[in-house]
Amino acid sequence: MSRPPLEVADIFRAHGPAYRRAQAGHLSLGQLKAMSAIEACRTAELGGHVGRCDDCQRLAVSYNSCRNRHCPKCQGSAAKVWLAERQADLLPAPYFHVVFTLPAQIAAIAFHNKAVVYDLLFKTAAQTLQTIAADPKRLGARLGVIAVLHTWGSALTHHPHVHCIVPGGGLSPDGQRWIACRKGFFLPVRVLSRLFRRLFLDKLIALRARGCLRFFGALAPLAAPPAFAAYLAPLRRAEWVVYAKPPFGGPAAVLAYLARYTHRVAISSSRLVSLDDQAVRFRWKDYRRADPATGAVKMATMALAPAEFIRRFLLHVLPSGFHRIRHYGLLAKGPNSLPLDALRALILERTPQPAAVHAAAPEPTEPKVPAILTCPCGGVVRIIEVIGKDGAWRARPLAPRWCDSS
Repeated sequence: MSRPPLEVADIFRAHGPAYRRAQAGHLSLGQLKAMSAIEACRTAELGGHVGRCDDCQRLAVSYNSCRNRHCPKCQGSAAKVWLAERQADLLPAPYFHVVFTLPAQIAAIAFHNKAVVYDLLFKTAAQTLQTIAADPKRLGARLGVIAVLHTWGSALTHHPHVHCIVPGGGLSPDGQRWIACRKGFFLPVRVLSRLFRRLFLDKLIALRARGCLRFFGALAPLAAPPAFAAYLAPLRRAEWVVYAKPPFGGPAAVLAYLARYTHRVAISSSRLVSLDDQAVRFRWKDYRRADPATGAVKMATMALAPAEFIRRFLLHVLPSGFHRIRHYGLLAKGPNSLPLDALRALILERTPQPAAVHAAAPEPTEPKVPAILTCPCGGVVRIIEVIGKDGAWRARPLAPRWCDSS
C-alpha cells in the first residue's frame, strides 16, 4: 500500500517537540508515550527488515510498526481479525445500531475522569438496553450487546459516545425460546433516552459521593455537593441523545464501520489535506450544514494551528489498560455464557426462514495468513536481513519466511 502524502506522524514530528516544551508538566504519561510511538512508527528508530526478490534481486527495506493503539497506521491487521471474529458470531436475526451520547456538560467531567466516566457510560448503556428489553411490555427478553467506545467528533473535539450492535430479539426468561422484536422496530428511543439519563445521573452522583471523581479548573467548585447537584439539575430535564435504527446493508456493514475505529483513534491520515507552520488542514463533516431534506452531510475543510491539532488528537488517548470494546448479555464471553449455536437453533426454530441478514455481508471467514509479499516484477520477496534499533543490518539466522508489508 502506498504511503499517504501527509500523515499524522508528519505533524507530530514537525511540531511535537515544540508542543512538549510548551506543555511540559501538563501531559500524561500515556499521551507522551502515544506521541513518541507515532513519531517513531515505521522509521529506523524501531528497526525493521530487508526483503529481496527471488527473481530480480531487488531489495526492499521495511521498518517496524509501533503497535500503539492510538497510532493511525497501526493494528490494521488486528482490526481485520476482530471483524472476522465478530462476523463469525453473527446471529440469523436483524441487527440494530444504537448510539448513546453524553451531553457536553458530562463530557467536561469525563475529560478529567476518563476511566471512571467512560466505564460508567458502557455499563449504563448496556443496563438501559437490557432493562427496557426485559420489560414484558416491550420485548420481555434477555439481550446481547457489542459496545464500542468513540470519544471524538469529526472535528476531533471531545465527544464521548458508545456504539452498540444489538440483535433484534432476545432469549425468553426461561431460556427456552427466541423472542423477536417487531419488524423494523427495536425499542422506543425516548424510553431508552429517559432511562439512560436517570441511571447515568444517579450513578454519577454515587461516584462523586464515594470520592471517585476529580474536578479541576472551571469545574473545581463541583467538589462541593450543593454545587454538583446544581450543575446536574438542568441535565435531568434535558433530552439526551440516543439514536437507534436498523443498519443499512445488514449487520456486517455496521461491524465493518466499527472495525475501522476499534484499533485506531480520532482521525486517519487520508483526511489530512496540508501542513505548514501556521495550520493543519483536514476534511471534516459539518453536521450543522446537513441538507434538511435528505440529511446528507458534505465534507468541509478545517484549519487548526498545529498545536491545537495535537491537543485535540491527544484528548482521545485512553487510560492504560482501558477496554474500548465490550460484550454484554447473551454476547458476553465467559464460562456461563450460552453457546451461540444454541441461540442460532432457537432463532431458526422460531423463524425457519429468517430474513436474509447476511444478504449484504460475506460469509464468515477465518482470519487469513498475511499474503505473500510480491515484487513489482511479480517475484516473491523474502526476508534476508534484520535491521536492529541500532541501525545495524544482520543476516537473518532462521530459515526464510514470507514477508508481511502491513
